Amino acid sequence: MQITITTSVEKDFLSVKSGFTQDLFLALNPPFPKVKLLQFDGCEKDDIVCLELNFIFFKQVWKSIITEDETNKKEFRFIDEGTKLPFFFKYWKHHHRVISDGKGAKIVDDIVFKTPLLIPEFLMYPALYLQFLYRKPVYKKFFKK
Repeated sequence: MQITITTSVEKDFLSVKSGFTQDLFLALNPPFPKVKLLQFDGCEKDDIVCLELNFIFFKQVWKSIITEDETNKKEFRFIDEGTKLPFFFKYWKHHHRVISDGKGAKIVDDIVFKTPLLIPEFLMYPALYLQFLYRKPVYKKFFKK
């Protein structure tokens, strides 16, 4: 399944690029599940992000590697791919894009995910959509002029 959410922000794309830090990463996490950051190398190729998700009755580790990154005159982008995922996922690829848009920028979260079975995939879709929708006001606050 695929989820794509776009958020317009006031800062230029290079300022937004420099704001993709550990602080932003932590702020983007919704209230549930609780997240403990185990490793955050950054947003460049071969960087690793590892976290522990606390679902109250059980915990799951999520580890992703940045497989691509690029900056050109109009865009900054990077891709993280899950290498160790919670049991309810079998595939995760998140394409992050920050695109120049006049004096501001557009942040695009483009996620492709799969679960071990098709029915849970349809059940996960609304939960994941809401979790990424949660990011919109966080992005707007972080990248306000």
